[in-house]
Amino acid sequence: DAAARVRYLGYWQAVNASTGQLFDFERGLPEGLVYDTEPACRALVTARSLDAASAWPLLKLIQQAFYTEGVDVTQAGVLVQLAEQAGIPRIEFAEAFDSQAMVDATAADFSWVQDLGIAGFPTLLAERDGQLALLTNGYQPLEVLAPLLGRWLERAAHA
Repeated sequence: DAAARVRYLGYWQAVNASTGQLFDFERGLPEGLVYDTEPACRALVTARSLDAASAWPLLKLIQQAFYTEGVDVTQAGVLVQLAEQAGIPRIEFAEAFDSQAMVDATAADFSWVQDLGIAGFPTLLAERDGQLALLTNGYQPLEVLAPLLGRWLERAAHA
């Protein structure tokens, strides 16, 4: 609705101000768009399961398409096309994306994040011996993040 659109565009403006990330404020969140992240997340889960190395390039393509080009990434056809650009065979991706296994794996990822109490994005977790450490919940510029990561790495070296 209109209130949600204003709220989300406000988030985008804050991200733009903090990071310089570009957004298409004119075409972003067009009237009638259902702002549903499940399809894009499922695309990344699918990429991870088929070719883990393609997940990061696909993430970049999805974000660029949505935030800077105003493309509706809730559409399976759009995600299949982006996955192909990221190097995943179209048919293989489409079949996996539509599978119940990928729907379930995506739901499991959502549950895992909720169980961890993650509420801010981006969130940076570090893992050592199966234990997770929260380094930051929400955006931090590199000058703030680098010392946090450095301390964690230093403790890891002494463990």
